[in-house]
Amino acid sequence: MAAIDFYTLPEGSRTPRLKASCQLVEKAFLEGERVLVWLQDESQQSAFDDLLWTFGDRAFVPHEPLAADPGASEAPVQLFSGASLPPAVNSGGFSTLVTLREEASADALAFGRVVEVVDADPAVRTAGRARFRFYRERGATPNHHELKDQ
Repeated sequence: MAAIDFYTLPEGSRTPRLKASCQLVEKAFLEGERVLVWLQDESQQSAFDDLLWTFGDRAFVPHEPLAADPGASEAPVQLFSGASLPPAVNSGGFSTLVTLREEASADALAFGRVVEVVDADPAVRTAGRARFRFYRERGATPNHHELKDQ
């Protein structure tokens, strides 16, 4: 069963949520993990892509959009914004899924670790609670971590 980690922010704003997600992706990358970041839509993917280059003065997270053959890609971090994960993801060697989606997906449980970042925006918080319940109903025990202001 996947290890599920929910990180909550005290404020409700898109940029701090994306920045906190970048920091968590960077940490996983530095620990040698291959990371798939599953985003809500192409607009969010573009914003996240840009932020991965600029979120920290010394940060460097090699990344690219999800490759046609993720396992053959040298990029340890890949970004995806489709409604459901393509079968090619299974051969990508990803150990961690960072999801910024509104909807829960059973596909997430195939990863060794799932990272969810939730801010205080009421809609984001409500969707996060629904995903938390979704994981619990499937036998996972999600962990909760509170983050300071970003």
